[in-house]
Amino acid sequence: MMNYEIFKEVVAEKFLDYLPEQYQGMKVDVHPVEKVNVTMDAINLLGEEAGISPTIYINDMYDHYKSTEDLQEVLQSAAERMERAMKEALEIVPALDMQEAKDNIVFQLINTEQNRDMLLDTPNREFQDLSVIYRWVVKSDMDGIQSTVVRNALAERLGFTEEQMFRLAVENTRRMFPPTVKSMNDVIRDMFMKDGMPAEIADMMIGEMPPEQTMWVISNDRGINGAISMLYEDQLHKLAEQLETDLYIMPSSVHEVIAVSSSMSDPNELAQMVAEINMDQVSIDERLSNQVYHYDKDLRKLSLATDTPNKRLDGIVAEPKLIYDTKEQSR
Repeated sequence: MMNYEIFKEVVAEKFLDYLPEQYQGMKVDVHPVEKVNVTMDAINLLGEEAGISPTIYINDMYDHYKSTEDLQEVLQSAAERMERAMKEALEIVPALDMQEAKDNIVFQLINTEQNRDMLLDTPNREFQDLSVIYRWVVKSDMDGIQSTVVRNALAERLGFTEEQMFRLAVENTRRMFPPTVKSMNDVIRDMFMKDGMPAEIADMMIGEMPPEQTMWVISNDRGINGAISMLYEDQLHKLAEQLETDLYIMPSSVHEVIAVSSSMSDPNELAQMVAEINMDQVSIDERLSNQVYHYDKDLRKLSLATDTPNKRLDGIVAEPKLIYDTKEQSR
């Protein structure tokens, strides 16, 4: 089996051979791309016919190769994905203007330290140890969501400033991906019932926990990039009022966070648990933070409850030591 570097060279050399004749005059461009928490090796097609070329990732192709050991199948499958994406891009490009995009700019929440290189080229604003970035949702239906991070070049082409995108995303995110707060019991019950278990049996297996001893999952109705929902303060306040306590917020992934009553545990113990779960159970591209946050229900303020910056999300020691501001910053 080829190692990754050799595989990447073979893909760059052979990829075009698996595309239809109309693409043969183009050039395969392989380059690194800063994605959330990771750097990926991307393929784009360059040429007069390409327009805005979709991107596919050699890292994903290599995972496919490791599972099949069939290079031809991997190249053929990737070429077919590229061809489909090129055709879809022809439908998207005419809509690349402010009027079409303004209703589809939404928030995503990512880790600042882990994504410093990406943030240099991406409009953003910081919140604690996190950064709010923007995505343009190109398509959203029952089959899934297609979206792209708004980099500086795309923001300029659309004619948006960061402040304009923030104001748009405040409304769009709530409308397109309504925030949800569910008890862990309800989440587990829903999983059981989706697998065909009758509701009464699911209830018997789960039992009930007092609200103040329950974990609460905060996300959105699609379960995608739902961690941003913790910044909708009204949702935190409603839960805190229900529990009659402050909250600790544990970031389980970019897709969701978990809230508990502040009476349940020490925040540093919770942060240790979050860090261990991140390293052992959450893929690097979905990790959000190793910190725990505190929501004060009387001040109605969300701030850091812990400061454990010795390691980044990938386990690498972050230098120099980070100092987090508890005030929201923008840039």
